[in-house]
Amino acid sequence: MPPASSCDCPHLDCVGEITKEELIQKSNGHCQDCKVRGPNLWACLENGCAYVGCGESHADHSTVHSQETRHNLTVNLTTLRVWCYACGKEVFLERKLGPHSPNAIDNSKAPGSPSSLKLPSNVGYEDLDMETEEEDNLRARGLTGLKNIGNTCYMNAALQALSNCPPLTQFFLECGGLVKTDKKPALCKSYQKLVSDLWHKNRPSYVVPTNLFQGIKAINPMFRGYSQQDSQEFLRCLMDQLHEELKESVPEPSDLSTSIAMDDSPEEDNHSQSDNDFQSCESCGSSERADNEVQGGTIVMDNTNEAEMLIPEQDEIQANREWQKEKNMINDLYRSGFNGVMGGNNGDIDKDVDTTTETMPIISSQGALKVQGRTSAVTTFSPLKNKRQRKYRSVISDVFDGTIVSSVQCLTCDRVSVTLENFQDISLPIPGKEDLAKLHSASHQTSLVKAGSCGEAYAAQGWIAFVMEYIRRFVWFWGPVVTLQDCLAAFFARDELKGDNMYSCEKCKKLRNGVKFCKMQNLPEILCIHLKRFRHELMYSTKIGTHVSFPLEGLDLQPFLAKDSSAQTTSYDLLSVICHHGTASSGHYIAYCRNSVNNLWYEFDDQSVTEVPELCVQNAEAYVLFYKKSSEDAVKERRRVSGLLSMMEPSLLQFYVSRQWLNKFKTFAEPGPISNDDFLCVHGGVPPNKSSYIDDLVVMLPQNVWDHLYSRYGGGPAVNHLYVCHTCQIEIEKLEKRLKSELDLFVRLNKAFQEEESPVVIYCISMQWFREWEGFVKGKDNDPPGPIDNSKIAVNKNGHFILKQGADSGQISEETWNFLHSIYGGGPLVMVRPSVSHQEAESSQSEEKIEVETRSV
Repeated sequence: MPPASSCDCPHLDCVGEITKEELIQKSNGHCQDCKVRGPNLWACLENGCAYVGCGESHADHSTVHSQETRHNLTVNLTTLRVWCYACGKEVFLERKLGPHSPNAIDNSKAPGSPSSLKLPSNVGYEDLDMETEEEDNLRARGLTGLKNIGNTCYMNAALQALSNCPPLTQFFLECGGLVKTDKKPALCKSYQKLVSDLWHKNRPSYVVPTNLFQGIKAINPMFRGYSQQDSQEFLRCLMDQLHEELKESVPEPSDLSTSIAMDDSPEEDNHSQSDNDFQSCESCGSSERADNEVQGGTIVMDNTNEAEMLIPEQDEIQANREWQKEKNMINDLYRSGFNGVMGGNNGDIDKDVDTTTETMPIISSQGALKVQGRTSAVTTFSPLKNKRQRKYRSVISDVFDGTIVSSVQCLTCDRVSVTLENFQDISLPIPGKEDLAKLHSASHQTSLVKAGSCGEAYAAQGWIAFVMEYIRRFVWFWGPVVTLQDCLAAFFARDELKGDNMYSCEKCKKLRNGVKFCKMQNLPEILCIHLKRFRHELMYSTKIGTHVSFPLEGLDLQPFLAKDSSAQTTSYDLLSVICHHGTASSGHYIAYCRNSVNNLWYEFDDQSVTEVPELCVQNAEAYVLFYKKSSEDAVKERRRVSGLLSMMEPSLLQFYVSRQWLNKFKTFAEPGPISNDDFLCVHGGVPPNKSSYIDDLVVMLPQNVWDHLYSRYGGGPAVNHLYVCHTCQIEIEKLEKRLKSELDLFVRLNKAFQEEESPVVIYCISMQWFREWEGFVKGKDNDPPGPIDNSKIAVNKNGHFILKQGADSGQISEETWNFLHSIYGGGPLVMVRPSVSHQEAESSQSEEKIEVETRSV
């Protein structure tokens, strides 16, 4: 099987010489790691690599091998089908669509080195193909069912509804190289595999979503077991986790360096950092970084290479003396001249230092740790400021995030406070008859209608109301029809704040009556609407079975838009709808979805997929609806670009465009300005960590196409030459050196603390902060942890900070505390003294008082 080149996968050039007979012979072997035998073994196709590993049905060592070696292509030895990990899709070795482009530079140097960058070839033009293949017209893709694996109809309906959202699905199909994460359980990988199976041209009748279901259960215990769950809750859990795994920090215009200052001059730290940034969606809260365990209150590192980081000791006695001398020096320097990150004197404390040892850490009064030895190499640590709150984005936030502006007016002083709130879905109430009368009346704009609890259907209490509600549901047969516009109007109607829900006015400094208004500031590309059909009380649950009519096309959000909103497209078309049949305690979920290939509607009922007329969809009992922006201008732009590509004009310059933005152009109604920041650093080059898979991030375009896109959408920057950024490479090397030195010294200090039999004093540190620090120094998190924050583990008692009972804290030595505090600052200082005699206790208390009074914490 000779190496082949295909525009479907740029990694096929790495395939070595191998025959079908050799693959069949390998299929009789076993996994080289766990020794498990076939079927479904996977063989690496990298040139010169003979690895064979097990698949997902066992320990999935084939995937581990790909991640560790960056070998992208693997073949299933049972089916002989080839999978590319970088592209995230199946590839075909027999397809040869043309000669290898001369623009692809073969580089034998290590990936990530400043001179190593494999440039993508211009065969990526087909990524801009806006037309549907003829074979798709004959047999539409995406019509694959999902097997019910134990009351999982709620999950199947939600997955089918999401799968028929083109902006999200096309990202996982065409931008597979961007689906990278080191966070467990790697749900984005499972979802990518599922989408690939659902939309494969040789689609099976159904797919079993076992891996994704296992990942969801690992995240949220609510979905464990085999009981029926809420489809909308599953959607939120899935989308939050996908965002958490795929999120990337948004570079700020003022960022001219990496996230941590590493320059030798302390003046660099005086630059202010914005504290007003907010994350792009509610699911972007700080993720748990707990990778370590606490045993007996003592920090236990999970680093398996801890022994390798310890500095070798030739003479144990001499080393112990020097180590004790080193610890004393750290404490003496800390007590005499160090004032944390607040500053300190600038005196030279490096004089009179014994340099006979190989390495001598010195903590300076400026918070810099210098490793002084027989060479002149010096590593400096700049004092850190408060951990900045970064702004994050992902494909989930790009597709589903919108913004609501809430205004609250005080009826006493007329003060108006405005708040911006991000949302991924809107939960709408279903209005009752009384609310409809108010909404449809001529004066409903001035009447006070509570948006959060529409009418008696939501305010009912007790068994009498329970009976009356069921009677009222039969009255609906003779009552007015509720539309989706009515539900939106009820949600955005003004809300009277009085009684127990009074507004705390900042101007009046009192609780006042107020009025709350809500409008949409930014419209999402896909609007997810959840209808509040279920109401859960203490003793019972009910379901509102009211039919809500909804449009298949032309849902207009203009009436609910804020006056200063910049949104241009306000019309939405329905993509999919999740329906629930049954009662609040039991029922069944199905989904109706419009296929993006043939524009027909289908019913997805677990394994069954059936074409249905539009009337069937309109009569459905909607629970969750997905609407997509509709724009004729976007369709016309795609046709223009397709026409420019077909002209094939000779071009002197070729321009690189973000593959992710290109996916937006193909699927979004408003793709926004061209954003090439996802493959460029702040210096204009390719970040070293992205150089090995740059062809997954960019597409090369001819000049006439670039000129048209740039004149239409703006943005940029324009890129026609790719190179690995040398400045970023130097900064990364500085950071790696700094983190290794910091981790090495901590391991040495902690080892000495563990060997100490009866410590005089033990310092306590917040495990929450320690986990963030450990993730940072181990390279799992790019953001520094910020100042030490012991506020959650400390209690102020008579002017002394003592350890809170049951607090999540760890125990460290005085030297370790001084070392960490010299770099990060913070506090307060929390100490625990072992049991001592009465006289020693009084001496310790007096010493502690002196420390509290004199030391700045």
